[in-house]
Amino acid sequence: QVQLVESGGGLVQAGGSLRLSCAASGNIFSINAMRWHRQAPGKQRELVAGITSGGTTNYADSVKGRFTISRDNAKNTVYLQMNSLKPEDTSIYYCNVRATRRGSLVPSESWGQGTQVTVSS
Repeated sequence: QVQLVESGGGLVQAGGSLRLSCAASGNIFSINAMRWHRQAPGKQRELVAGITSGGTTNYADSVKGRFTISRDNAKNTVYLQMNSLKPEDTSIYYCNVRATRRGSLVPSESWGQGTQVTVSS
């Protein structure tokens, strides 16, 4: 299974910015989609942003214009730049990738352990 290590979460005031990173490792042959999800207490996990291997991006309506997803294919890393943060962005953020390992014929989904983002008002 592909291992994902997330970093960059923390506490920030409303209006501030944070940048999340997620590095993938584990004998990777190729990475297709890379995504960020979030889950607040008592709520379902939701897709925040995704990016394909070709660089096509998609965003939840709630973060459009404020968040930017990007990836560095040489480093197998995906980023989430979060600007103009709001208290309602407070959640645990999870990285998710769809990747194919060397020697495997099919891709599989992997998830990170999550990183806490807290936005104070």
